[in-house]
Amino acid sequence: MTQILPATLRDRVVPSPLFDHGVNVPLLERDDHVEASVFRPENMLREARRQKGLRGGSVPPICILDPDGDIVEHVRAIHGAVRSRDWACYHTKLWEWEAGGIRYGVVGYAVGASFAVLVAEQLFASGCELLLSVASAGQIMDLGPPPYHILIERALRDEGTSYHYLPPASWAAADSDLAALAKSAFGKSHLPIHHGTTWTTDAPFRETATTIAARQQQGIVAVEMEAAALYAFADACQRPVLCLAHVTNQLGRIEGDFEKGAENGALDSLDLVNCFARAWLGRKRPTKTARQAEKVAS
Repeated sequence: MTQILPATLRDRVVPSPLFDHGVNVPLLERDDHVEASVFRPENMLREARRQKGLRGGSVPPICILDPDGDIVEHVRAIHGAVRSRDWACYHTKLWEWEAGGIRYGVVGYAVGASFAVLVAEQLFASGCELLLSVASAGQIMDLGPPPYHILIERALRDEGTSYHYLPPASWAAADSDLAALAKSAFGKSHLPIHHGTTWTTDAPFRETATTIAARQQQGIVAVEMEAAALYAFADACQRPVLCLAHVTNQLGRIEGDFEKGAENGALDSLDLVNCFARAWLGRKRPTKTARQAEKVAS
């Protein structure tokens, strides 16, 4: 029996020309995106806590995905970050610290779309309220010499994980309100930050000249490995996720490539994370005027 998708999901479906030639593509065939998964992160974490003898506390409200691990190494060395006793994930470690009155957590080395979303699912099931991804990226369009950061507004879905969360389509986009808040917050930062469209790939060593030229024609500015899947997950599950690309290289085509900046880019990345976290918490918390109005109303 064919499932009828809600209009909001059904309207996003883009028919694949492969179907016209009788080619079965399992990734594009599924139509159960609104059906709950049998295997849930909460259940796996329950068993992991039981096996590891962990308490059932929550992770920090603001968490970071750090595929390269540079932020992890920095906060452990400089901020005294400690390993979380509440993170039950079988595959990763979460490090916690506090800065400016804000509790943060960071998970390192979760490279690629499927791994990033695997961790994201577990973070939100463990008490995370906002997730930021800061991932290394390669330059596709010349916006200046690397390194620099890009606020990813949307990402090309050239990976597999996003298709398990949303019907087939070309792009996965950041939440418009989160993106607007980020642009406003970053506008007050001393750091230069671009915003635009990236290409999420599962195969970094298949970035051919032909495909790069095609991506440039699409207005894509950088290539990375996580954003499309994270934005698809965020959209489908209604979770606040924001992705930043840290453009550190020109795809290895020059000598002296892959230089990230001070502390391997961790200082600038954390400045942007802190900038957005303060803006997000400021919007989340009622202002003094709002609290006074609530008292009067009560």
